[in-house]
Amino acid sequence: MNQPTTEKLRWNTADLELFPDDGKRYEIIDGELFVTRAPHWKHQRVCVRISNTLDNWSQMTGLGETVTAPGIVFGDNDNVIPDVAWASNERISQSLDEAGHLTAAPELVVEVLSFGHENEKRDRELKLKLYSSQGVREYWIVNWRQQQVEVYRRERGILRLVVTLFNGDQLNSPLLPDFNCAIASLFI
Repeated sequence: MNQPTTEKLRWNTADLELFPDDGKRYEIIDGELFVTRAPHWKHQRVCVRISNTLDNWSQMTGLGETVTAPGIVFGDNDNVIPDVAWASNERISQSLDEAGHLTAAPELVVEVLSFGHENEKRDRELKLKLYSSQGVREYWIVNWRQQQVEVYRRERGILRLVVTLFNGDQLNSPLLPDFNCAIASLFI
């Protein structure tokens, strides 16, 4: 007796045009649709602080640009909106499409964890895997509740956790020459 096959619905970039502009975040990872509501105030506050710190450094160095909630279209089945991204001038000039979305990985992606097991799992597993496979060079996962930052760096072709920073630590990166940020300043 043949068992009926159940085919999993796969979403693509074109499907995103069907959704309303309702303040929710619609992302597709490996053809799976994720819908999240607006994040907590403190989540957004941390995003602004990280973005401002990176943007100030970017303006001083002229090496690239920082953007909050950019659209990144890796392909038809992978379309995400990280909290913060930094891309070099070269990457921007080579991979910004007519709609203003990156079509290649920025060098740095930052996700600030949203409340809920599924949200955390998406950032720690699905997005980590996606960003790793797409060539992101550094990925910061920020936990505003625990006031810590996990830094993943590309080693041997994949993103690996290299350090977890806490309130008394300084955040710097070989990717960002002379960048330095006190972790505590992100959470005050």
